[in-house]
Amino acid sequence: MSIKSRLQKVIRTIELIPQQVIRYIASAATRIFSPTDDNYPETGVQPFEGDPADKKSF
Repeated sequence: MSIKSRLQKVIRTIELIPQQVIRYIASAATRIFSPTDDNYPETGVQPFEGDPADKKSF
């Protein structure tokens, strides 16, 4: 591998690293500030159907 090709490879790496860092941060920011993608059903208020508490005095 000649010195010229090695130098070109180093320069390309120096160019690519900041691009990858910016892409990584931008994708995280996009996910944080985008609308939610949850598919939970909208249930609303549900009545309590459990057993009442025991009548113990504390």
